[in-house]
Amino acid sequence: MHHRTGGRLLWSDLQADPPECAGAGAPAEPAPELPDGFPAGRALCSVCWAFVDVVNGALTPHDSWRGDDSRAEADRRREWFNTFGW
Repeated sequence: MHHRTGGRLLWSDLQADPPECAGAGAPAEPAPELPDGFPAGRALCSVCWAFVDVVNGALTPHDSWRGDDSRAEADRRREWFNTFGW
């Protein structure tokens, strides 16, 4: 079972979105940083809401965001969104 982009419901392989985000290659510039440097030069993908590396002014290929890897990362994301908004 898989998550669908933007939702918490589970879907079968046939109904699942591909793991690669369609936002790859979109024009982007690094997001503003918190005092501790988060998100470290990455940009916010407007498709999956992941912080993604930027190369030559575009989002690099990445999997759709499926949640934070750690509680600390979740805390950093929350602080960033509370500071800079959506």
